[in-house]
Amino acid sequence: MLEDERLKLILDAAYTCFTRHGVKRTTMDDIAREADMSRPGVYQYVRNKEDAFRRLAARLLGDALEDARGAIDTQGDLRTRLTAALEVKLGLAVRLWRDSPAHAAELLGVDTRLSAEQVEAYNTAMRDLLANAVAADHPDTDAVEVAELLLAFTRGLEADLSDAEAPGRRLRHGVALFTAGLGRTDDHPHLPVKEQS
Repeated sequence: MLEDERLKLILDAAYTCFTRHGVKRTTMDDIAREADMSRPGVYQYVRNKEDAFRRLAARLLGDALEDARGAIDTQGDLRTRLTAALEVKLGLAVRLWRDSPAHAAELLGVDTRLSAEQVEAYNTAMRDLLANAVAADHPDTDAVEVAELLLAFTRGLEADLSDAEAPGRRLRHGVALFTAGLGRTDDHPHLPVKEQS
């Protein structure tokens, strides 16, 4: 088995354990057992449980970012492309909630010290991705501000995932309202307009 395949196996096992027991209660023995490897074998690829969590978070967020980039590059109007990219972000939260209702808050926690760096980098990359799409369609708009608003709106939807259908529906409606407003900045001076230098 190749080294990358072994690491993938370990991170898949870590995901199963973290969603089953939570990060705090998972042990390296749990991860080794789930991966069907010896504990010393697991230590050849990850330093400890925290390292496994960080690597897993980096993989999940990296995959989500790649999918969001693919979504924003699809054909369609701005609303369709922004919605598709934000559905990827929301989808990650929904997946974690679905796989681990008891531990989703721990796994999703933006304030978790274990994955704070990865989450910050992901949020910055998502902001830039959305801002670039907005700027291309509406060059006179403060695209970064719009992107921040869209991300804040999506994070708000991630706060309550108890109804699996509602967040996606609200996301589509919200993005439709945002993009409808972008085309009318002259009529609505309170919308974010790029400052002239």
